Amino acid sequence: MDVLDLIGRTSPLFDSDLNGLKDKLRDLVEESRFLVIGGAGSIGQAVTREVFKRNPKALHVVDISENNMVELVRDIRSTLGYIDGEFKTFAVDCGSSEFDVLFAAEGPYDYVFNLSALKHVRSEKDPYTLMRMIEVNIFNTLKTLRMASGSVLRNYFCVSTDKAANPVNMMGGSKRIMEMFLMRESLVQNLSMARFANVAFSDGSLLHGFKQRFAKRQPISAPSDVKRYFVTPQESGELCLLTGLLGDNREIFFPKLSEKLHLVSFSEIAGKYLQELGYEPFECETEDVARDRCSELIKQKKWPCFFFESDTTGEKDFEEFFTAEEILNLDRFSSIGVIKNSSTHDKEKLEHFERRIDQISSSQIWKREDFVNLFHEMIPDFGHKETGKFLDQRM
Repeated sequence: MDVLDLIGRTSPLFDSDLNGLKDKLRDLVEESRFLVIGGAGSIGQAVTREVFKRNPKALHVVDISENNMVELVRDIRSTLGYIDGEFKTFAVDCGSSEFDVLFAAEGPYDYVFNLSALKHVRSEKDPYTLMRMIEVNIFNTLKTLRMASGSVLRNYFCVSTDKAANPVNMMGGSKRIMEMFLMRESLVQNLSMARFANVAFSDGSLLHGFKQRFAKRQPISAPSDVKRYFVTPQESGELCLLTGLLGDNREIFFPKLSEKLHLVSFSEIAGKYLQELGYEPFECETEDVARDRCSELIKQKKWPCFFFESDTTGEKDFEEFFTAEEILNLDRFSSIGVIKNSSTHDKEKLEHFERRIDQISSSQIWKREDFVNLFHEMIPDFGHKETGKFLDQRM
């Protein structure tokens, strides 16, 4: 099944830049040692493949998911084979003491790619998952950056998100605050980031859910009024590789909007997906009807679908990769825009955030509104949308 066709495109985004920079990218990879953190997730696997196929001197991959790591190795061996350099994987948490010992023993590295993140909007529904999101998206990033910093490290890459531009949800807010902290860290270490759109059919995404529902012969549910930009998993890996190897200090890369990249609704993709599999999408009025008629409709080569208008907390009306205040360079690459950041940061505000998180953590009484209020303090124009409903309340 052609993912590009499902998301309404006919050609890859970054081919022109990759072809023009082919030799430079290969030479940089071949002479370097890489550490990929969060390398068994959808984006992490894509980054790992992009590095691996250019024959690095060493490629070490860390991820907390043992099963995904096993599949990553099997997938690489079954498609790309082997490299001359060293390829190792470690099923450990980058926030753990085991990672600290591993890093000291296996390093140093020329490039560190951090793809570890809690990336779902649904993660803001309770204070416990919110605290985990802050630890992973912000403080683990700072920890691993500081560990890697030194004369050998050429660049530290961290994935951000389009949702960090004028954020309306806590996930986007956490990445925006991460970017703020990294401006401070950029005074002592070169670093770059990427913001990009939804990765089509990535683990845990709504599109990935279409596959799961189909395999389990269950109804497909999707918002009809939410449109998003999508990149393929391979494109996400390519953008991260380009940013990590070629990004100057404090730069954020993003895909340029063009005829190749346009908004498409989730319900539209659901319809195309089912038609590719030989089924007619059948819209049901309610979730109950979709569930009740599931077996009956599937026998008729019709697939029950419940399409609805979005009403859950944290959904953004539209997507954007940069804000009006950010300085852009749109001429350097044919398919990639670059945000040029200064090292400007509010030292007192960042220290206040750290102190406040410590206070909440030690109190043992965590309230969701405390985190939301703190994010509003950090991001004055934080457009958080509170509806009282969360994605876990949807089919």
